Amino acid sequence: MKRFYFLFLIGASCAGPQTQNQNTSMLSEQQNWDANKRLEELGIELPEPAAPVANYVNAVKTGNLLFLAGKGPNKPDGTMVTGKLGADLTIEEGYEAARLTGISQLAVLKAELGDLNKVKRIVKVLGMVNGTPDFGDQPAVVNGYSDLMVAVFGEKGKHARAAVGMGSLPGGIAIEVEMIVEIEE
Repeated sequence: MKRFYFLFLIGASCAGPQTQNQNTSMLSEQQNWDANKRLEELGIELPEPAAPVANYVNAVKTGNLLFLAGKGPNKPDGTMVTGKLGADLTIEEGYEAARLTGISQLAVLKAELGDLNKVKRIVKVLGMVNGTPDFGDQPAVVNGYSDLMVAVFGEKGKHARAAVGMGSLPGGIAIEVEMIVEIEE
């Protein structure tokens, strides 16, 4: 027992500097991260944000938080991805719909902030997936959104998240996502 404890202490002290170097490197990378440049590198051109379809606004700022209203999967031609996961759409098609939803939300962010580099952190994402009652792969679908946020914002794009199933969504869209973002003051 004493030997194990001794080895544990040696291992912990050896791991310390590496972890600190990794943390320093990660901090430096975050400070130099350019979300606008990442969009270009990913070949993503942001569309004009879609206007709200009812009595609400696309975003509300309070303090250093920006709350984005739910958006759906707008295709480049202006139509929406519709259908139910588990019946009409595969997980891969749902993943792509979630990614398109992320692009819609990025367009709102850009319009609200003027510069995506003002995003300090993606805080929370709520992904609502239109699925059949027995469809249970909502997280795999919403990953299309989450993966895009990390690709664009790096470590700042990692967020808390809920991925839930819905019996239906407005207009029969495949997914709707809302998001909370911390912004630089």
